[in-house]
Amino acid sequence: ELLATIENYLAQTDFPAEPELLYAPIGYSLGGGGKRLRPMLVMLSCGIFSDQIQSALPAAAAVEMFHNFTLLHDDIMDNAAMRRGKPSVFARWGQNVAILSGDAMLICAYRLLSGVPAHLLPQILATFNQMALEVCEGQQYDMDFEQKQKVSVVEYMHMIELKTSVLLAGSAVIGATLGGASEEDCRK
Repeated sequence: ELLATIENYLAQTDFPAEPELLYAPIGYSLGGGGKRLRPMLVMLSCGIFSDQIQSALPAAAAVEMFHNFTLLHDDIMDNAAMRRGKPSVFARWGQNVAILSGDAMLICAYRLLSGVPAHLLPQILATFNQMALEVCEGQQYDMDFEQKQKVSVVEYMHMIELKTSVLLAGSAVIGATLGGASEEDCRK
């Protein structure tokens, strides 16, 4: 039921028809499946502290939009032809379209975040921005490691933490914040 709510909300995200080469890849990317784990974490974390989990939908969609943005850019950096069992945006439309559509997705994520309650927006933005920056750091380490002869387990685990764990933890903190959790609860 929660997954269906998230899917419906994402499907209702209104993208203009033109320019088609900017917006069609976004719909393609978001419609490509995926587990929706990150938006589910936003919603479930909100639900721990509040029974008003529907109020977390804009932030949940923003996190999913951001996650898919990172996948578009990751596919370019990795020269990946496939994503979730179908051609990547990069393979289907080319590098320039994938970059610009990814950039538009990031902007759309912020537009979605503007739908959170105004009194929580500064805290949500601080969490989101830190999370986004750390994901970028992890991606940079990933690219750096391609040039290194040897990568330690500690270095590799730190990179994975930044690319993956930070986004999951940030999703939980954003949801908890929207549910009214204290800063102390969010740090746990």
